[in-house]
Amino acid sequence: MNSSKTEQEALTHLELVLRQVRREAIGINSYELVAPDQKDLPPFTAGAHIDVHIAPGVIRQYSLCNDPSERHRYVIAVLRDETGRGGSRGMHDDLRVPDKLKVSIPRNNFPLSEQPRKTLLIAGGIGITPLKSMIHALEAQAKNYELHYCSKSAEYAAFQQELKQAAKTGNIHCHFDGGNPQKGLDIAALLREPQTETHVYYCGPGGFMEACKQASTHWPAGTIHCEHFKAPAKPIPIDTEHAADEYTVELAKSGQRVTVSRDQNLAEVLQQAGAALETSCQAGLCGTCKCRYLSGDVDHQDFILDDDERRDFLTPCVSHANGGTLVLDL
Repeated sequence: MNSSKTEQEALTHLELVLRQVRREAIGINSYELVAPDQKDLPPFTAGAHIDVHIAPGVIRQYSLCNDPSERHRYVIAVLRDETGRGGSRGMHDDLRVPDKLKVSIPRNNFPLSEQPRKTLLIAGGIGITPLKSMIHALEAQAKNYELHYCSKSAEYAAFQQELKQAAKTGNIHCHFDGGNPQKGLDIAALLREPQTETHVYYCGPGGFMEACKQASTHWPAGTIHCEHFKAPAKPIPIDTEHAADEYTVELAKSGQRVTVSRDQNLAEVLQQAGAALETSCQAGLCGTCKCRYLSGDVDHQDFILDDDERRDFLTPCVSHANGGTLVLDL
């Protein structure tokens, strides 16, 4: 590794010590990470996540679930997924106190809005993690909020007692369906009538996310916020009508131009061309590779950028240009 890359990583990554592992629910462990010298960590805001380098080539994104006012630690919670790609199993099986872990500086693609009079939080299973940090922040600001926490049973619901004890300005509702979603929270009924000056935040597994999405389509623009842990089963349709077989990418800072075919990964092409571009999830979920473009017709395939951001930014791990020339601020 050259010195410039080492210096760049020092600005974007931390080496932390695993101070505690705690069982929070069936299949869910929490992990407390601290600085080796016990100094304060870079601040984060509610809804933020970090990239965790679990093993060589294995990087996963986990939401920070502790109080954002805490500067001495980061806390994440991980659900063991036997059918996943191995990241969660590595966390559960291989990590021991006081192992060291390389993590990224916190990033936030799921921030709390400062506008609403009320905040409605809806969590499905491990989706409680980013919403838990939001509750800490909302409590600190004495804001009105309501949490609906959906899980199979109390034994599978992490942090429920901690949240209930912390709730002073909000209301916590737990919904246990015994494994049958039909017996759980009626999401459609909850979101049937848009509430005045209310913003909704939801996070959870795929089916839960789709139910929340379908139930909230009629809410005013800008009031619904979500974060996916995995890319939805059905990707955003590619704009085949306007898509070209290949296009040109120009790197504005160097003037370098490269040709990209539709079946290539734009991020990989940029990295091969020497661009300083970091990737992680390769699914348009984490924002690691997010970069500014100066001109071009972009076919956005991410799941994190809103319409305003898409006018200036793209995620090259999944997105492309619809032909012509795409000028990147790289």
